[in-house]
Amino acid sequence: MEHIRHAARRALPLVVLLPAAALAATGPSAASESGGGTAPRGGAKPTVVLVHGAWADASGWNKVVRSLQAEGYPVIAPANPLRGLSADSDYLAARLKTVKGPLVLVGHSYGGSVITNAAAGNPNVTSLVYVAGFAPDKGETALQLIAEHAGSHLTDDAEAPVPTALDAVPLGGGPTDVDLYIKPEKFGDVFLSNRLDAARTNALAASQRPAHVATSAQPSKGAAWRTIPSWSLVTTDDRTIGTENLRFMAKRAGSTTVEVDAPHAVLETDPDQVTDLILRAAHGARPALARAGASVRLAETGTGERAAILGGTAVLAVAGGTALVVRSRRT
Repeated sequence: MEHIRHAARRALPLVVLLPAAALAATGPSAASESGGGTAPRGGAKPTVVLVHGAWADASGWNKVVRSLQAEGYPVIAPANPLRGLSADSDYLAARLKTVKGPLVLVGHSYGGSVITNAAAGNPNVTSLVYVAGFAPDKGETALQLIAEHAGSHLTDDAEAPVPTALDAVPLGGGPTDVDLYIKPEKFGDVFLSNRLDAARTNALAASQRPAHVATSAQPSKGAAWRTIPSWSLVTTDDRTIGTENLRFMAKRAGSTTVEVDAPHAVLETDPDQVTDLILRAAHGARPALARAGASVRLAETGTGERAAILGGTAVLAVAGGTALVVRSRRT
């Protein structure tokens, strides 16, 4: 079992500021925070729904899809629109209503926020699986969660108008109507922790799907992990969300947690470990060490107090056409 070094707990908040009015006008719909209970231990296998996050697409799940299908599981890997947490959650919730039988929802990165909201009110959802994914509480944004602890490489300049690893592309609908891309030269570090060869890294950077700024700034309207059993895969070299932030969310959710020596894009580097955790969630069982030789650390986590809370309300400075403002706070 590999020893995992814990990252420093020095908070390094990252805040992309949006108008309060714009945030208040939108938010993910949730009829109820209640979802399903325990996964079925017999009968038909649940349908596994794989939701990708920002700067990726559904093809990132291909290896996992093949493995799950080989085990006899029905699988859906829908395209996540990446237009905002409200719209994306509603989109997935509508798709889930068309699927009969039990459901296991799996979210990578921002996809975790989407499944957390889309599961609301759907009694067929039996398990939630967070793969290096956000697990927000009600009222939280992805930006607030990134700010809990240091570790994200999205910016290295507190005064930069846009996080230094990102390119902002105005869409013409106003100063907050902006798409965000990871700069090609930063993609390998931020998303992959420099674990893949240059050819594959460049291909992924070139084909990335942008995330609208609303994906990270709209607050969650629910926290399905409070009523639905959850599993979390924590990547110990995560430079997008930050490893300590993933640990914080997994512990708070009371998730059964697996730690893997991998970058944020664990679907690329360790798809077998992702598959193993999904299978255990589908069985409703606590995970054990996966395939022989895997660098995995298991931690049974329970609900813990929030270690730090980001103070203040995010507000956009739109004067002069500035679309984004990023600030870093060091403690």
